Amino acid sequence: MTQTYRKKLIEVAIPLEAINAASAREKSIRHGHPSTLHLWWARRPLAACRAVLFAQLVDDPSSHPERFPTEEAVETERQRLFRIIEDLVKWENSTNDEVLQHARIEIQKNFPDGVPPAYDPFSGGGSIPLEALRLGLRSHGSDLNPVAVMIGKAMIELPSQFKDQKPVHPGKPERLHYRGAEGLAEDILWYAKELSNRARKKIGRLYPSVGLPKKDGGGEATVLAWLWARTVASPNPAVRGAHVPLISNYWLCNKPKKSVWVKPVVNGTDISFEVHSGKPDDEDAVAAGTKAGRGANFRCLLTGEAVTADYVKAEGMAGRMGWRLLAIVVEGKGGRRYVAPTKEHETLAFSEKPDWRPEYPLSQHPQYMSVTNYGPTNISDLFMDRQTIALNTFMGLIPDVVRDIPDSAQGKRYSRIWCCA
Repeated sequence: MTQTYRKKLIEVAIPLEAINAASAREKSIRHGHPSTLHLWWARRPLAACRAVLFAQLVDDPSSHPERFPTEEAVETERQRLFRIIEDLVKWENSTNDEVLQHARIEIQKNFPDGVPPAYDPFSGGGSIPLEALRLGLRSHGSDLNPVAVMIGKAMIELPSQFKDQKPVHPGKPERLHYRGAEGLAEDILWYAKELSNRARKKIGRLYPSVGLPKKDGGGEATVLAWLWARTVASPNPAVRGAHVPLISNYWLCNKPKKSVWVKPVVNGTDISFEVHSGKPDDEDAVAAGTKAGRGANFRCLLTGEAVTADYVKAEGMAGRMGWRLLAIVVEGKGGRRYVAPTKEHETLAFSEKPDWRPEYPLSQHPQYMSVTNYGPTNISDLFMDRQTIALNTFMGLIPDVVRDIPDSAQGKRYSRIWCCA
């Protein structure tokens, strides 16, 4: 028996305007979007993937003349499918079960013997497998790049294993019913906090709090980040030995309602940094930092002399580059606050040496890691001493936290996953 070919909706028409608008809006989403997990190259918009998958799976009404015998009936049905897509691509409907279920039912109508699985052998940032899973397909994705594989596991594979399950942590669950990966997410937060608390007991001395000025509310604040710049010795023999910072720009925050920047203060051969807020007098100078042209070309803050890219590379290859603390980012009331660096915090970052370093050679191929042109030869060279100590501490504490996971069926599955990771 010959089966009549049925055109899919994507072969005839789709609501491009709604899809494009939703895809453009995604670029400004900063909460709950996979891009916050990892910035993948050429990531496909989730809205576009969701719409295209739906339109590939649903028949165009013209394929069913027995149900839609006139052009008017075909167009009416097509517009109904367009409205489903227009709802489907909205960011706020990404986790809306009612909207998603409506789309799943529509897809199932076209596959009475079962919806086909989705395979993406080069899944990259995982947009296509993720959206296929949302639409009710059995979804499989892989890649040659191990980072892409890890993204897929974190976004698709592991959440689907613990779908609709309650958390296992010993704290009291906040509610009785958990939907999707909500129970898994609660467990991840619980055990991450437990890991962080144990790490703080071991190395908290290396991460002190910072006193806030009165204008920012005063009191002690938790540090969120230390902002550093690399330095090289000034090329001018008159100030031989004095290091100068290589800074692409002085902005710490440059938003319409919040502007904060660093101002260098030169006193002889000593350079210190002040933190200022509000609109700067010379925005071009703030935006330029110590840059001088394109690439790794800078200027010396002490003499104004050019610090060429070749000079920076030579100093790096000779192991003579240093570090300077530019500012400290802290957690304040109503958002982040920026504090001027202190000698104590700068010294503390190098006050202890790690017991172990990841001594694995970096590729010398410039296509893969151009940082090797500036001196680093091992993965260990990419981390400061304190960063390496912190990473070692977290790795060492993971088995202890895993042992504390309750000995339930779901807990055992968690433990196996942690051990494999």
